Amino acid sequence: MEYIFVTLLLFVSILIYFKIADKYNIIDKPNHRSAHTQITLRGGGIIFPIAFIIFCFFNVNEAIQNYWSFGLGLLSICTISFIDDIRTLSNKIRLSVHLISVILLLYFTGAFTLMPVWAWPILFVVIIGTLNAYNFMDGINGMTGLYSLVTLSSLAYINREVIQFTDHNFIYYPILACIVFLFFNFRKKAKCFAGDVGSMGIGFWVIGLITLLIMKTGEYKYILLLAIYGMEVVLTIIERLLLKENIFEAHRRHLYQLFANEKKVSHLIVSFVYALCQLIINIFLIHSQLPIWAVILIIFIPTGGVYLGLKWSLKKKYNL
Repeated sequence: MEYIFVTLLLFVSILIYFKIADKYNIIDKPNHRSAHTQITLRGGGIIFPIAFIIFCFFNVNEAIQNYWSFGLGLLSICTISFIDDIRTLSNKIRLSVHLISVILLLYFTGAFTLMPVWAWPILFVVIIGTLNAYNFMDGINGMTGLYSLVTLSSLAYINREVIQFTDHNFIYYPILACIVFLFFNFRKKAKCFAGDVGSMGIGFWVIGLITLLIMKTGEYKYILLLAIYGMEVVLTIIERLLLKENIFEAHRRHLYQLFANEKKVSHLIVSFVYALCQLIINIFLIHSQLPIWAVILIIFIPTGGVYLGLKWSLKKKYNL
């Protein structure tokens, strides 16, 4: 009954937000880089910080004792991202808040005590880079929600069947938020987009869970629960550097963008294929007993080859 009630609360919350967004004109207007053509409500991803607030309401004592640092980090990064959705902020302000949020996240996961001091800067770079990768990949209907649902479901399975590394509800609540968000976003004509508040919010939560898992097991292979996003973003950045483009400017060079924009494949199909590929990788990753170097080779050689082949083919066909 708890999960049904939570789902209803999330559903009502996002409907209330739609009224607010419509009244104050919080919308996404398509431009030449957009993969959509209609004006759509922005910031639907506010449901993810709301999910954490509801989690705290149902787990007050535990939230105060164990989740306060995570909550401060999540709400900070979501607040600054929501403001940035409405009005453009300077990079210095955004990065400063991101840095503070990541410090709180690492404190929450115990990384400062479990990892040597020399590894801390590496963790900062990896986490901030992964957060931005989550943001870069939020470009078409269903992508953020469906991909996050696959990753969170995999983490829930690990938590229940392999090794418990956190409270079960700490994974179930963002799963419920993803399902509610997808109800409005996984459509041919989306009712809303996640916005920076959504991609950063759920990205922060997912990264926090993966970091907890790595700290608990010492198995760095679990970063590959985000393998598809990681491969796509890294290879696209390399491509843009080779083309001498500004990697901090918005673009349409991701493979999913080429399929959605140039080839006109349905957003829903593209998002589903990305999520399915990550699911297949996760199943192999969870059950594999191979050393991490072998797992990396088995995952990235075929997927990287397919990715580069498809991208080369599309760029050649459309003279990009």
